[in-house]
Amino acid sequence: MRAFVYRGTEGKALEDRPIPSIQNPGDAIVRLTKTTICGTDLHILKGDVPTCAPGRILGHEGVGVVDKIGPGVTAFQPGDHVLISCISACGRCEFCRRGMYSHCTTGGWILGNEIDGTQAEYVRIPHADTSLYPIPATADEEALVMLSDILPTGFECGVLNGKVAPGNTVAIVGAGPIGLAALLTAPFYSPAAIIMVDFDDNRLQVAMRFGATAIINASAGDPAEAVLKLTGGRGVDTAIEAVGVPASFITCENIVAPGGTIANIGVHGMKVDLHLERLWSQNIAITTRLVDTVTTPMLLKTVQAGKVDPTKLITHHFTLDRILDAYETFGHAASTQALKVIIDV
Repeated sequence: MRAFVYRGTEGKALEDRPIPSIQNPGDAIVRLTKTTICGTDLHILKGDVPTCAPGRILGHEGVGVVDKIGPGVTAFQPGDHVLISCISACGRCEFCRRGMYSHCTTGGWILGNEIDGTQAEYVRIPHADTSLYPIPATADEEALVMLSDILPTGFECGVLNGKVAPGNTVAIVGAGPIGLAALLTAPFYSPAAIIMVDFDDNRLQVAMRFGATAIINASAGDPAEAVLKLTGGRGVDTAIEAVGVPASFITCENIVAPGGTIANIGVHGMKVDLHLERLWSQNIAITTRLVDTVTTPMLLKTVQAGKVDPTKLITHHFTLDRILDAYETFGHAASTQALKVIIDV
């Protein structure tokens, strides 16, 4: 099969690899039909994720068709159309029983990280019964690819962890795909205002189309000052960090209101200063999270009912043999205006 492989300091390449085989009774082999690229994949290529070793097939998102199953799989049969969760969960360990699938003792975020992933023609899925979701054969596969990771990540790590509530003021720092996913799902809780902050005018205009009530271009001055001006000096109830760089997290520190919450989504590859000399008395909460995908079943129903349309995040399409072009496009989003790219396998 063809697969996209992380080569460490040598870069990346599309290679021929053996089709994966069943290794454990609970495994399934899925033939991919569509996958995508995540910002986390770019972090891997930059060396920010040391658990991902050179030689790894990247990717943790996708939809496909079950090709083979191990003897322990009971919920799926070959030929079933499935959504692949970015998080593998055994469903039995202490963390899984607490709903923290991301910390499953034999799973978690392993696809495209600790084991080979989905940017290939076939992928092995451990714990298939609890890591795959059945989808109708007639479903919009491109929409459902967004449910592998980006939509539950924006919702769980940003909206739920950020304690968004009716009437609240929310600021999302970073209007990339993950920030926009938080924007698409924040209205579930009826905030009064959603402010988007970014350097990219195109993404800010997209945010306005997606329902942002105000936009701030961070290149025009101190974005924290602009947010405070919009909120009458009070700040925001929820500040969602959706970039993963020190400057964006510090912006969140500077705009959170007393009693508010900073919800971190971004993947951070370097240290960030926490200014407790200012924040120690402000009754704030700071949350971190790796997506658990516990909301995937609910989001599936929401998407299928037409209540939210994740296809609005898709800007480019490529075939697997052009995945290097897809990475080039996705990695230079400022010039290509890329949000999410679909890889047709």
